[in-house]
Amino acid sequence: MNFRKKPAAAAAGKGTRSARPEDQKLPIASTFAYGFQHVLTMYGGIIAPPLIIGAAAGMSSQDIGLLIAACLFVGGLATILQTVGIRFFGSQLPLVQGVSFAGVSTMVAIVHGGGGIQAVFGSVIAASLIGLLITPLFSKIIRFFPPVVTGTVITTIGLTLMPVAANWAMGGNSKAENYGSMANIGLAAATMAIVLLLSKVGSAAISRLSILLAMVLGTLIAFAFGMADFSKVGQGEIVAFPTPFAFGPPVFEIAAIISMLIVILVTLTETSADIIAVGEIVGTKVDSKRIGDGLRADMLSSAISPLFNSFTQSAFAQNVGLVAITGVKSRFVVSAGGLILVILGLLPVLGRVVAAVPTPVLGGAGVVLFGTVAASGIRTLSKVEYKNNMNLIIVAASIGFGMIPIAAPAFYDKFPSWFGTIFHSGISSAAVMAILLNLLFNHLKAGNSENQSVFVAGTGRVVREEDLKCLADGDRFEGGKLIDCDGKEVRVESSEKASEH
Repeated sequence: MNFRKKPAAAAAGKGTRSARPEDQKLPIASTFAYGFQHVLTMYGGIIAPPLIIGAAAGMSSQDIGLLIAACLFVGGLATILQTVGIRFFGSQLPLVQGVSFAGVSTMVAIVHGGGGIQAVFGSVIAASLIGLLITPLFSKIIRFFPPVVTGTVITTIGLTLMPVAANWAMGGNSKAENYGSMANIGLAAATMAIVLLLSKVGSAAISRLSILLAMVLGTLIAFAFGMADFSKVGQGEIVAFPTPFAFGPPVFEIAAIISMLIVILVTLTETSADIIAVGEIVGTKVDSKRIGDGLRADMLSSAISPLFNSFTQSAFAQNVGLVAITGVKSRFVVSAGGLILVILGLLPVLGRVVAAVPTPVLGGAGVVLFGTVAASGIRTLSKVEYKNNMNLIIVAASIGFGMIPIAAPAFYDKFPSWFGTIFHSGISSAAVMAILLNLLFNHLKAGNSENQSVFVAGTGRVVREEDLKCLADGDRFEGGKLIDCDGKEVRVESSEKASEH
Protein backbone atom coordinates (compact mmCIF):
# COMPACT_ATOMS: atom_id res chain seq x y z
CA MET A 1 0.00 0.00 0.00
CA ASN A 2 1.24 3.45 -0.85
CA PHE A 3 0.70 6.10 1.81
CA ARG A 4 1.73 9.66 1.10
CA LYS A 5 2.53 11.93 4.03
CA LYS A 6 0.43 15.08 4.17
CA PRO A 7 2.29 18.38 4.29
CA ALA A 8 2.51 19.89 7.79
CA ALA A 9 0.58 22.97 6.75
CA ALA A 10 -2.29 20.89 5.40
CA ALA A 11 -2.33 18.68 8.45
CA ALA A 12 -2.48 21.71 10.70
CA GLY A 13 -5.80 22.67 9.20
CA LYS A 14 -7.20 25.94 8.02
CA GLY A 15 -7.97 27.18 11.54
CA THR A 16 -4.33 27.01 12.58
CA ARG A 17 -3.10 28.88 9.52
CA SER A 18 -5.54 31.72 10.09
CA ALA A 19 -5.31 31.86 13.89
CA ARG A 20 -5.03 35.38 15.31
CA PRO A 21 -4.04 36.30 18.88
CA GLU A 22 -7.30 38.19 19.39
CA ASP A 23 -9.37 35.11 18.51
CA GLN A 24 -8.19 33.15 21.56
CA LYS A 25 -11.07 31.76 23.64
CA LEU A 26 -10.65 31.44 27.40
CA PRO A 27 -12.75 29.54 29.95
CA ILE A 28 -16.10 31.26 30.55
CA ALA A 29 -15.25 32.23 34.15
CA SER A 30 -11.93 33.81 33.13
CA THR A 31 -13.56 35.53 30.17
CA PHE A 32 -16.11 37.33 32.33
CA ALA A 33 -13.61 38.07 35.11
CA TYR A 34 -11.27 39.79 32.66
CA GLY A 35 -14.28 41.45 31.00
CA PHE A 36 -15.43 42.84 34.34
CA GLN A 37 -11.93 44.21 34.84
CA HIS A 38 -12.36 46.17 31.59
CA VAL A 39 -15.69 47.53 32.84
CA LEU A 40 -14.16 48.74 36.10
CA THR A 41 -11.31 50.39 34.21
CA MET A 42 -13.55 52.49 31.99
CA TYR A 43 -16.58 52.93 34.25
CA GLY A 44 -15.50 56.31 35.61
CA GLY A 45 -14.84 57.60 32.10
CA ILE A 46 -18.16 56.45 30.65
CA ILE A 47 -20.35 57.99 33.38
CA ALA A 48 -18.51 61.35 33.43
CA PRO A 49 -19.93 62.76 30.13
CA PRO A 50 -23.63 62.19 31.00
CA LEU A 51 -23.00 63.67 34.45
CA ILE A 52 -21.49 66.82 32.93
CA ILE A 53 -23.97 67.19 30.05
CA GLY A 54 -26.98 66.40 32.23
CA ALA A 55 -25.91 69.00 34.80
CA ALA A 56 -25.41 71.58 32.01
CA ALA A 57 -28.94 70.85 30.76
CA GLY A 58 -30.34 71.40 34.26
CA MET A 59 -31.61 67.84 34.60
CA SER A 60 -32.75 66.27 37.82
CA SER A 61 -30.67 63.55 39.46
CA GLN A 62 -33.25 61.00 38.25
CA ASP A 63 -32.90 62.15 34.63
CA ILE A 64 -29.12 62.17 34.89
CA GLY A 65 -29.36 58.61 36.21
CA LEU A 66 -31.36 57.74 33.11
CA LEU A 67 -28.61 59.24 30.92
CA ILE A 68 -25.95 57.20 32.73
CA ALA A 69 -27.91 53.95 32.33
CA ALA A 70 -28.43 54.73 28.64
CA CYS A 71 -24.70 55.37 28.12
CA LEU A 72 -23.83 52.05 29.78
CA PHE A 73 -26.40 50.19 27.69
CA VAL A 74 -25.36 51.70 24.35
CA GLY A 75 -21.65 51.42 25.21
CA GLY A 76 -22.14 47.70 25.79
CA LEU A 77 -23.92 47.20 22.47
CA ALA A 78 -21.24 49.22 20.65
CA THR A 79 -18.49 47.18 22.30
CA ILE A 80 -20.09 43.92 21.21
CA LEU A 81 -20.43 45.22 17.64
CA GLN A 82 -16.79 46.35 17.60
CA THR A 83 -15.36 43.12 19.00
CA VAL A 84 -17.62 40.44 17.49
CA GLY A 85 -18.17 42.28 14.23
CA ILE A 86 -20.51 41.78 11.30
CA ARG A 87 -19.90 42.36 7.60
CA PHE A 88 -18.44 45.88 7.11
CA PHE A 89 -18.83 46.77 10.80
CA GLY A 90 -16.43 45.99 13.65
CA SER A 91 -12.63 45.71 13.78
CA GLN A 92 -12.79 42.40 15.71
CA LEU A 93 -10.18 43.74 18.13
CA PRO A 94 -10.28 44.00 21.95
CA LEU A 95 -11.57 47.58 22.01
CA VAL A 96 -14.05 48.86 24.59
CA GLN A 97 -16.51 51.44 23.27
CA GLY A 98 -18.16 54.20 25.24
CA VAL A 99 -19.23 57.84 25.18
CA SER A 100 -16.43 59.92 23.71
CA PHE A 101 -15.15 62.63 26.06
CA ALA A 102 -13.93 64.61 23.04
CA GLY A 103 -17.43 65.99 22.41
CA VAL A 104 -18.39 66.97 25.95
CA SER A 105 -17.44 70.64 25.68
CA THR A 106 -19.17 70.94 22.29
CA MET A 107 -22.35 69.31 23.63
CA VAL A 108 -22.37 71.63 26.64
CA ALA A 109 -22.02 74.59 24.25
CA ILE A 110 -24.99 73.33 22.21
CA VAL A 111 -27.06 72.97 25.38
CA HIS A 112 -26.16 76.50 26.50
CA GLY A 113 -26.86 77.79 22.99
CA GLY A 114 -30.56 77.24 23.55
CA GLY A 115 -31.00 73.98 21.67
CA GLY A 116 -31.11 71.86 24.79
CA ILE A 117 -30.46 68.14 24.98
CA GLN A 118 -32.67 67.49 21.93
CA ALA A 119 -30.36 69.58 19.73
CA VAL A 120 -27.43 67.58 21.07
CA PHE A 121 -29.09 64.32 20.04
CA GLY A 122 -29.97 65.71 16.60
CA SER A 123 -26.42 66.93 15.96
CA VAL A 124 -24.97 63.56 17.01
CA ILE A 125 -27.26 61.67 14.61
CA ALA A 126 -26.56 63.93 11.62
CA ALA A 127 -22.80 64.28 12.17
CA SER A 128 -22.37 60.53 12.77
CA LEU A 129 -24.15 59.68 9.52
CA ILE A 130 -21.80 62.06 7.68
CA GLY A 131 -18.89 60.40 9.47
CA LEU A 132 -20.17 57.02 8.31
CA LEU A 133 -19.98 58.23 4.70
CA ILE A 134 -16.38 59.48 4.96
CA THR A 135 -14.89 56.46 6.76
CA PRO A 136 -13.42 55.06 3.50
CA LEU A 137 -11.12 58.11 3.41
CA PHE A 138 -9.83 57.47 6.92
CA SER A 139 -9.38 53.75 6.31
CA LYS A 140 -6.90 54.50 3.51
CA ILE A 141 -4.38 56.26 5.75
CA ILE A 142 -2.85 53.03 7.12
CA ARG A 143 0.26 53.40 4.95
CA PHE A 144 0.91 56.77 6.56
CA PHE A 145 1.15 55.12 9.99
CA PRO A 146 4.64 53.55 10.12
CA PRO A 147 6.16 52.80 13.58
CA VAL A 148 7.46 56.37 13.90
CA VAL A 149 3.82 57.57 13.78
CA THR A 150 2.13 54.74 15.68
CA GLY A 151 4.77 54.74 18.42
CA THR A 152 4.40 58.49 18.84
CA VAL A 153 0.61 58.28 19.04
CA ILE A 154 0.61 55.33 21.46
CA THR A 155 3.11 57.10 23.72
CA THR A 156 1.01 60.27 23.65
CA ILE A 157 -2.17 58.33 24.48
CA GLY A 158 -0.55 57.09 27.68
CA LEU A 159 0.91 60.48 28.61
CA THR A 160 -2.32 62.39 27.98
CA LEU A 161 -4.25 60.00 30.21
CA MET A 162 -1.99 60.57 33.23
CA PRO A 163 -3.84 63.74 34.33
CA VAL A 164 -7.02 61.62 34.41
CA ALA A 165 -5.34 59.13 36.74
CA ALA A 166 -3.97 61.95 38.91
CA ASN A 167 -7.40 63.57 39.16
CA TRP A 168 -8.95 60.24 40.15
CA ALA A 169 -6.24 59.67 42.75
CA MET A 170 -6.99 63.08 44.28
CA GLY A 171 -10.70 62.26 44.53
CA GLY A 172 -12.17 63.13 41.13
CA ASN A 173 -14.16 66.16 42.29
CA SER A 174 -12.04 69.30 42.54
CA LYS A 175 -14.78 71.08 44.51
CA ALA A 176 -14.87 68.47 47.28
CA GLU A 177 -13.29 69.37 50.62
CA ASN A 178 -11.11 66.26 50.64
CA TYR A 179 -9.87 66.72 47.07
CA GLY A 180 -6.13 66.02 47.04
CA SER A 181 -6.12 64.91 50.67
CA MET A 182 -3.51 62.53 52.01
CA ALA A 183 -6.31 60.02 52.62
CA ASN A 184 -7.33 59.99 48.95
CA ILE A 185 -3.80 59.88 47.61
CA GLY A 186 -2.84 57.29 50.22
CA LEU A 187 -5.72 55.06 49.09
CA ALA A 188 -4.60 55.46 45.47
CA ALA A 189 -1.02 54.62 46.47
CA ALA A 190 -2.18 51.52 48.35
CA THR A 191 -4.16 50.35 45.32
CA MET A 192 -1.16 50.91 43.04
CA ALA A 193 1.08 49.00 45.46
CA ILE A 194 -1.37 46.08 45.44
CA VAL A 195 -1.35 46.06 41.62
CA LEU A 196 2.45 45.86 41.60
CA LEU A 197 2.64 43.19 44.29
CA LEU A 198 -0.02 41.00 42.64
CA SER A 199 1.76 41.40 39.30
CA LYS A 200 4.84 39.84 40.92
CA VAL A 201 2.93 36.78 42.17
CA GLY A 202 4.01 33.55 40.47
CA SER A 203 0.43 32.67 39.46
CA ALA A 204 -0.32 33.87 35.92
CA ALA A 205 -4.07 34.06 36.66
CA ILE A 206 -3.56 36.33 39.70
CA SER A 207 -1.05 38.45 37.83
CA ARG A 208 -3.46 38.98 34.94
CA LEU A 209 -6.31 39.84 37.32
CA SER A 210 -4.09 42.18 39.33
CA ILE A 211 -6.06 45.30 38.34
CA LEU A 212 -9.46 43.80 39.23
CA LEU A 213 -8.21 42.28 42.51
CA ALA A 214 -6.47 45.51 43.46
CA MET A 215 -9.69 47.45 42.90
CA VAL A 216 -11.63 45.00 45.08
CA LEU A 217 -9.01 45.10 47.85
CA GLY A 218 -8.68 48.87 47.53
CA THR A 219 -12.45 49.24 47.92
CA LEU A 220 -12.42 47.01 51.01
CA ILE A 221 -9.64 49.15 52.52
CA ALA A 222 -11.66 52.27 51.74
CA PHE A 223 -14.76 50.76 53.34
CA ALA A 224 -12.79 49.89 56.48
CA PHE A 225 -11.71 53.54 56.80
CA GLY A 226 -15.15 54.95 55.98
CA MET A 227 -14.15 56.14 52.50
CA ALA A 228 -16.62 53.97 50.54
CA ASP A 229 -20.36 54.57 50.63
CA PHE A 230 -22.71 51.75 49.64
CA SER A 231 -25.82 53.32 51.22
CA LYS A 232 -27.32 54.38 47.88
CA VAL A 233 -27.01 50.97 46.22
CA GLY A 234 -30.54 49.97 47.26
CA GLN A 235 -32.14 53.25 46.22
CA GLY A 236 -33.93 53.46 42.86
CA GLU A 237 -35.23 50.95 40.35
CA ILE A 238 -33.70 47.50 40.09
CA VAL A 239 -34.55 46.91 36.42
CA ALA A 240 -35.07 49.68 33.83
CA PHE A 241 -34.96 49.53 30.01
CA PRO A 242 -33.83 52.76 28.29
CA THR A 243 -36.90 54.49 26.87
CA PRO A 244 -36.36 55.60 23.25
CA PHE A 245 -36.31 59.40 22.94
CA ALA A 246 -37.13 59.79 26.63
CA PHE A 247 -36.39 63.52 26.39
CA GLY A 248 -38.34 64.13 23.20
CA PRO A 249 -37.55 63.87 19.48
CA PRO A 250 -34.16 65.12 18.22
CA VAL A 251 -33.83 68.66 16.94
CA PHE A 252 -31.58 69.31 13.92
CA GLU A 253 -29.76 72.68 13.94
CA ILE A 254 -27.18 73.49 11.26
CA ALA A 255 -24.68 75.19 13.59
CA ALA A 256 -24.89 72.36 16.10
CA ILE A 257 -24.38 69.76 13.36
CA ILE A 258 -21.30 71.57 12.01
CA SER A 259 -19.80 71.79 15.50
CA MET A 260 -20.51 68.12 16.13
CA LEU A 261 -18.99 67.16 12.76
CA ILE A 262 -15.66 68.53 13.98
CA VAL A 263 -16.00 66.30 17.04
CA ILE A 264 -16.69 63.33 14.74
CA LEU A 265 -13.47 64.07 12.81
CA VAL A 266 -11.57 64.07 16.11
CA THR A 267 -13.29 60.82 17.10
CA LEU A 268 -12.34 59.19 13.79
CA THR A 269 -8.71 60.25 14.28
CA GLU A 270 -8.56 58.98 17.87
CA THR A 271 -10.30 55.70 17.06
CA SER A 272 -7.92 55.11 14.13
CA ALA A 273 -5.02 55.63 16.52
CA ASP A 274 -6.57 53.29 19.11
CA ILE A 275 -7.18 50.56 16.53
CA ILE A 276 -3.57 50.77 15.37
CA ALA A 277 -2.33 50.92 18.98
CA VAL A 278 -4.22 47.84 20.13
CA GLY A 279 -3.19 46.01 16.95
CA GLU A 280 0.43 46.74 17.80
CA ILE A 281 -0.03 45.56 21.39
CA VAL A 282 -1.89 42.40 20.39
CA GLY A 283 0.58 41.67 17.59
CA THR A 284 -1.97 41.28 14.82
CA LYS A 285 -2.33 42.69 11.32
CA VAL A 286 -4.24 45.95 11.00
CA ASP A 287 -4.94 47.01 7.42
CA SER A 288 -7.14 49.66 5.82
CA LYS A 289 -10.12 47.30 5.67
CA ARG A 290 -9.93 46.58 9.38
CA ILE A 291 -9.64 50.27 10.24
CA GLY A 292 -12.60 51.00 7.97
CA ASP A 293 -14.73 48.32 9.62
CA GLY A 294 -13.81 49.67 13.05
CA LEU A 295 -14.63 53.26 12.12
CA ARG A 296 -17.95 52.25 10.57
CA ALA A 297 -18.87 50.46 13.80
CA ASP A 298 -18.00 53.65 15.67
CA MET A 299 -20.16 55.82 13.45
CA LEU A 300 -23.11 53.41 13.31
CA SER A 301 -23.13 53.14 17.10
CA SER A 302 -22.92 56.93 17.41
CA ALA A 303 -25.78 57.47 14.96
CA ILE A 304 -28.06 55.02 16.80
CA SER A 305 -27.08 56.01 20.37
CA PRO A 306 -29.37 59.12 20.59
CA LEU A 307 -32.33 56.78 20.02
CA PHE A 308 -31.57 55.41 23.50
CA ASN A 309 -30.59 58.84 24.94
CA SER A 310 -26.81 58.46 24.60
CA PHE A 311 -24.04 60.27 22.72
CA THR A 312 -21.08 59.73 20.37
CA GLN A 313 -19.23 56.43 20.80
CA SER A 314 -15.47 55.92 20.62
CA ALA A 315 -12.78 53.44 21.63
CA PHE A 316 -11.51 53.89 25.21
CA ALA A 317 -7.74 54.45 25.26
CA GLN A 318 -7.41 53.42 28.93
CA ASN A 319 -8.59 49.91 28.09
CA VAL A 320 -5.85 49.62 25.49
CA GLY A 321 -3.49 49.90 28.46
CA LEU A 322 -5.33 47.09 30.25
CA VAL A 323 -4.74 44.81 27.25
CA ALA A 324 -1.04 45.68 27.40
CA ILE A 325 -0.57 45.18 31.12
CA THR A 326 -2.55 41.93 31.46
CA GLY A 327 -1.43 40.34 28.20
CA VAL A 328 -5.01 39.09 27.68
CA LYS A 329 -5.50 39.71 23.95
CA SER A 330 -8.81 37.91 23.38
CA ARG A 331 -11.52 40.09 21.85
CA PHE A 332 -14.13 37.82 23.42
CA VAL A 333 -13.01 39.02 26.85
CA VAL A 334 -13.96 42.54 25.81
CA SER A 335 -17.20 41.21 24.29
CA ALA A 336 -18.00 39.82 27.75
CA GLY A 337 -17.27 43.27 29.16
CA GLY A 338 -19.73 44.69 26.62
CA LEU A 339 -22.39 42.25 27.80
CA ILE A 340 -21.74 43.31 31.39
CA LEU A 341 -22.20 46.95 30.34
CA VAL A 342 -25.53 46.08 28.73
CA ILE A 343 -26.64 44.36 31.94
CA LEU A 344 -25.48 47.35 34.01
CA GLY A 345 -27.56 49.56 31.72
CA LEU A 346 -30.62 47.37 32.30
CA LEU A 347 -29.95 46.84 36.02
CA PRO A 348 -29.21 50.23 37.59
CA VAL A 349 -28.73 48.53 40.97
CA LEU A 350 -25.59 46.79 39.67
CA GLY A 351 -24.39 50.03 38.20
CA ARG A 352 -24.75 51.65 41.62
CA VAL A 353 -22.58 48.90 43.13
CA VAL A 354 -19.80 49.58 40.61
CA ALA A 355 -20.27 53.33 41.13
CA ALA A 356 -19.49 52.79 44.82
CA VAL A 357 -15.86 51.98 43.97
CA PRO A 358 -13.98 55.04 45.32
CA THR A 359 -12.41 57.24 42.67
CA PRO A 360 -8.93 57.14 44.30
CA VAL A 361 -8.97 53.36 43.84
CA LEU A 362 -9.48 53.92 40.11
CA GLY A 363 -6.66 56.47 40.18
CA GLY A 364 -4.16 54.08 41.76
CA ALA A 365 -4.86 51.45 39.11
CA GLY A 366 -4.94 54.10 36.38
CA VAL A 367 -1.35 55.21 37.00
CA VAL A 368 -0.13 51.72 36.12
CA LEU A 369 -2.59 51.27 33.26
CA PHE A 370 -1.91 54.53 31.51
CA GLY A 371 1.82 54.27 32.11
CA THR A 372 1.73 50.90 30.40
CA VAL A 373 0.22 52.51 27.29
CA ALA A 374 3.09 55.02 27.16
CA ALA A 375 5.62 52.22 27.69
CA SER A 376 4.09 50.27 24.81
CA GLY A 377 4.56 53.30 22.58
CA ILE A 378 8.19 53.67 23.66
CA ARG A 379 8.73 50.01 22.81
CA THR A 380 7.36 50.66 19.33
CA LEU A 381 9.59 53.73 18.93
CA SER A 382 12.62 51.58 19.78
CA LYS A 383 12.08 49.76 16.47
CA VAL A 384 12.36 52.99 14.46
CA GLU A 385 15.52 53.70 12.44
CA TYR A 386 16.93 57.12 13.42
CA LYS A 387 20.12 57.16 11.37
CA ASN A 388 20.39 59.61 8.45
CA ASN A 389 16.73 60.66 8.61
CA MET A 390 14.42 63.04 10.42
CA ASN A 391 12.52 60.48 12.49
CA LEU A 392 13.89 61.84 15.77
CA ILE A 393 12.54 65.29 14.93
CA ILE A 394 9.16 63.79 13.96
CA VAL A 395 8.90 62.05 17.35
CA ALA A 396 10.15 65.05 19.32
CA ALA A 397 7.92 67.64 17.65
CA SER A 398 4.81 65.43 17.67
CA ILE A 399 5.01 64.40 21.33
CA GLY A 400 5.86 67.96 22.32
CA PHE A 401 2.90 69.30 20.32
CA GLY A 402 0.62 66.70 21.86
CA MET A 403 1.68 67.70 25.37
CA ILE A 404 0.75 71.38 24.91
CA PRO A 405 -2.96 71.03 25.79
CA ILE A 406 -2.00 68.78 28.71
CA ALA A 407 0.60 71.15 30.13
CA ALA A 408 -1.49 74.27 29.42
CA PRO A 409 -5.22 73.40 29.12
CA ALA A 410 -6.12 77.01 28.28
CA PHE A 411 -3.57 77.23 25.43
CA TYR A 412 -6.21 77.15 22.64
CA ASP A 413 -8.91 79.19 24.40
CA LYS A 414 -8.35 82.23 22.15
CA PHE A 415 -8.27 80.17 18.94
CA PRO A 416 -11.35 79.60 16.74
CA SER A 417 -13.65 77.01 18.34
CA TRP A 418 -13.19 74.52 15.49
CA PHE A 419 -9.40 74.66 15.87
CA GLY A 420 -9.56 74.32 19.63
CA THR A 421 -11.93 71.36 19.37
CA ILE A 422 -9.43 69.45 17.24
CA PHE A 423 -6.18 70.38 18.93
CA HIS A 424 -7.36 70.52 22.53
CA SER A 425 -7.03 66.74 22.42
CA GLY A 426 -3.40 65.81 22.95
CA ILE A 427 -3.97 62.54 21.08
CA SER A 428 -5.37 64.31 18.02
CA SER A 429 -2.65 66.97 18.15
CA ALA A 430 0.14 64.39 18.20
CA ALA A 431 -1.52 62.24 15.53
CA VAL A 432 -2.02 65.16 13.13
CA MET A 433 1.53 66.44 13.67
CA ALA A 434 3.13 63.00 13.32
CA ILE A 435 1.23 62.25 10.10
CA LEU A 436 2.06 65.63 8.54
CA LEU A 437 5.76 65.51 9.50
CA ASN A 438 6.05 61.91 8.30
CA LEU A 439 4.61 63.00 4.95
CA LEU A 440 6.92 66.03 4.81
CA PHE A 441 10.17 64.26 5.68
CA ASN A 442 9.67 60.63 4.63
CA HIS A 443 7.33 60.86 1.63
CA LEU A 444 8.03 64.30 0.14
CA LYS A 445 11.81 63.92 0.09
CA ALA A 446 12.53 66.80 -2.29
CA GLY A 447 14.97 69.15 -0.57
CA ASN A 448 16.13 66.64 2.03
CA SER A 449 19.89 66.63 2.61
CA GLU A 450 22.12 63.79 3.76
CA ASN A 451 22.85 65.46 7.08
CA GLN A 452 19.39 66.86 7.76
CA SER A 453 19.73 67.99 11.38
CA VAL A 454 22.28 68.45 14.13
CA PHE A 455 19.99 66.29 16.27
CA VAL A 456 20.13 63.47 13.74
CA ALA A 457 23.91 63.69 13.53
CA GLY A 458 24.20 62.77 17.17
CA THR A 459 22.08 59.65 17.00
CA GLY A 460 24.77 57.31 15.61
CA ARG A 461 28.49 56.56 16.22
CA VAL A 462 31.10 58.29 14.08
CA VAL A 463 34.60 56.82 13.41
CA ARG A 464 37.24 59.03 11.77
CA GLU A 465 38.64 57.82 8.48
CA GLU A 466 42.28 58.20 9.69
CA ASP A 467 41.51 55.86 12.60
CA LEU A 468 40.35 53.16 10.22
CA LYS A 469 43.60 53.44 8.24
CA CYS A 470 45.53 52.33 11.35
CA LEU A 471 43.73 48.97 11.41
CA ALA A 472 44.98 45.91 9.54
CA ASP A 473 43.08 42.96 8.12
CA GLY A 474 42.10 40.58 10.89
CA ASP A 475 42.17 43.15 13.69
CA ARG A 476 39.32 42.71 16.13
CA PHE A 477 38.16 43.73 19.62
CA GLU A 478 37.80 41.08 22.33
CA GLY A 479 37.04 41.89 25.96
CA GLY A 480 37.82 45.56 25.42
CA LYS A 481 41.27 44.79 23.90
CA LEU A 482 42.44 45.23 20.30
CA ILE A 483 43.75 41.87 18.96
CA ASP A 484 45.62 41.47 15.65
CA CYS A 485 45.26 38.63 13.14
CA ASP A 486 47.91 36.56 15.00
CA GLY A 487 46.00 36.78 18.30
CA LYS A 488 48.44 39.26 19.86
CA GLU A 489 47.25 42.31 21.77
CA VAL A 490 47.86 45.68 20.11
CA ARG A 491 48.71 48.48 22.53
CA VAL A 492 46.28 51.39 22.60
CA GLU A 493 47.94 54.69 23.52
CA SER A 494 46.85 58.29 23.67
CA SER A 495 47.74 60.54 20.74
CA GLU A 496 50.34 62.38 22.90
CA LYS A 497 52.23 59.18 23.79
CA ALA A 498 52.00 57.85 20.27
CA SER A 499 53.69 61.02 18.94
CA GLU A 500 56.71 60.37 21.20
CA HIS A 501 57.61 57.10 19.44
